[in-house]
Amino acid sequence: MARLNISSLCLAAHLKRGGLIAYPTESCYGLGCDPANRNAVQRLLKLKQRPQRKGLILISSSYKQVARYLQPITHDEQIKLKNGGAQAITYLMPVLASAPRWLRGAHDTLAVRLTAHPYAKQLCRTAHSALVSTSANRSGQRPAKTYAECRRLFGKQVLVLPGRVGKRKKPSTIRSWADGRIIR
Repeated sequence: MARLNISSLCLAAHLKRGGLIAYPTESCYGLGCDPANRNAVQRLLKLKQRPQRKGLILISSSYKQVARYLQPITHDEQIKLKNGGAQAITYLMPVLASAPRWLRGAHDTLAVRLTAHPYAKQLCRTAHSALVSTSANRSGQRPAKTYAECRRLFGKQVLVLPGRVGKRKKPSTIRSWADGRIIR
C-alpha cells in the first residue's frame, strides 16, 4: 500500500481550509483540492488558467465518495466504474441537479474516475473524500511528471506531495457513461 509522507490530519485540514495539492497519478502529477470547496476550486482554475466551463475530473477511492454528485447507479454499474478505473478510464456520468457548476462546468455530466493508482487512491482515503484531479500544468502546457517540476511551476501556492507517477504515457481515456463513446 502506498504511504503518504504527510499526516492524515494535516492533509485533511489543509484540504478543508481550501488548500491545493499536487500529487502523482497514473500518468502525471495531478492538481487537486476538496471538490466541495468552491473557493479552492476557483483558485485551482485560476492557477491553472483553465476556464470553469470545461469542467473538472474527480478521482476517488470508491463510488461512495462521488455518489453525492451523481445520478444513482446499480451495483453492477459500480463494478463497471471500478473496473474502468483500473484501466485509467474516466467516465462522463449523469449528475444530480445539486451537483455544483464549479465542478461540471457547462455540462450535465461530471468526469469521474475510481483511481487505481496506489498513492492517489490512498490520498482519497486519507482525505475521506473524492478529489479534484486535473493535470499539474498551466492550460495548454505539458503536465508535470515530477515533484521538482511541480515545485518549480507552483512554488508555495500548492502543497506538493512526493511520490511516483504511474507508467501510463497518456492521460486517462474519457468515455461517455451513456454509450461508451471515447471523448479523449
